[in-house]
Amino acid sequence: MSDVLSQKEIDDLLSALSTGEMNVDELKKTEEKRIKTYDFKRALRFSKDQIRSLTRIYENYARTLTTYFSAQLRTFVEISVESVEQLPYEEFIRSVPSMTILNVFHASPLEGRLLMEINPNIAYTMLDRILGGIGTSPSNIGNLTEIESNVMERIFNGAIERLPEAFKSIVELAPTIEFMETNPQFLQIVSPNETVAVVSLNTKIGEVTGMINFCLPHVVLEPIIPKLTAQHWFAAQKKAREPKEVELLRKKVKKTSLPLVVDLGYSLLSVGEFLKLDVGDVIRLNETVDDPLIVKVGQKPKFRAQPGTCRGRMAVRITELIREEDEDGE
Repeated sequence: MSDVLSQKEIDDLLSALSTGEMNVDELKKTEEKRIKTYDFKRALRFSKDQIRSLTRIYENYARTLTTYFSAQLRTFVEISVESVEQLPYEEFIRSVPSMTILNVFHASPLEGRLLMEINPNIAYTMLDRILGGIGTSPSNIGNLTEIESNVMERIFNGAIERLPEAFKSIVELAPTIEFMETNPQFLQIVSPNETVAVVSLNTKIGEVTGMINFCLPHVVLEPIIPKLTAQHWFAAQKKAREPKEVELLRKKVKKTSLPLVVDLGYSLLSVGEFLKLDVGDVIRLNETVDDPLIVKVGQKPKFRAQPGTCRGRMAVRITELIREEDEDGE
C-alpha cells in the first residue's frame, strides 16, 4: 500500500473528521502505539534473516545429534530446535540453573569462546545410560566425580565434533572443548552486555526431557555474519559437485550389487495338482518357447532375452532394452 494518499482519500478523511465519524483522539492513540521502546542494553544485533539461517543450521545439527546420541546411549533419542533468540549474555547466564553442565569450546577459525549448556536432567540421564543404567535422572544432583566428569567430557566432545557438518556451507570449523564447568556464576566468556544468540534444542531421552542450549556471542560470529543469509544458504546448497566427488560416486555406484532375475513365466495349479507333482512331471507355463523372457533388475523389468546355454550352463541372451515408455504402454 502506498504511503501517499490520493486526493479522494484526503477528501474522505477530512469529511470523516468533520462529521465525527472518526475521533481525533483515537487517531492520536493509534499513532502512539507505533512507537516502540528500544533498550540499548538489549541491542538486537542479529537480523531476522540471520536468525532463520541459524535455525536451519541447527535443525541439521539436531538431526545429526539425534543419530549420535541414539547410537551412544542405545535408546530412543529425539532432538529438535525449540527456539533461537538473541539476548544479553548476562540475561542468559541468569536463566541457567545454578547446577548445570557447561562445555566451553573454541571453534577455529572463529576467535573467542562458545558455550554448550546441557540441562542436568539430560546430562545425568546420559551418564546413567553410559554406565549401564536404564536412563533415569537422580532426584538430588550433586558435584560430579572424576569418573563422571571424564565420561561426560567424552560424550559431549563427540557432540561438539559433529558441529562442523552443520556449518560446512558457511565455514569450515574445527571445534575443541576447552573445559567443563558446573557453576554458571564462575563463567564469563564475554562481557555481560554482549548480545548472544541462544539456540535451544528440546531433547527427549526415553521419558526424560530437557534442553541443550548453545550460546553464540555476536562478537565471535561476526566474521561469518554476512554469510548467514538465505541467499548464501541456497547458493551453497546448489553448488556444483567437484569432479573428484562425481568420479567417486560413479565408482561406488558401479560396485553396488543388484539382484538380476529372469522371469520364465508362470502357471496356475490347484492344490490337488500341486500335491500330485512328482519327479519328471512337466509344468506348462503361460509363455511359449519363442516368447522373449523378461529380465528384472531388482523388481523392475529392464531387458528382454532369449534362453539358451553357455559353457554347459543355463543362460540368457539380452535382445532388447525395455524403456520406461514401453513399460508404461504394456
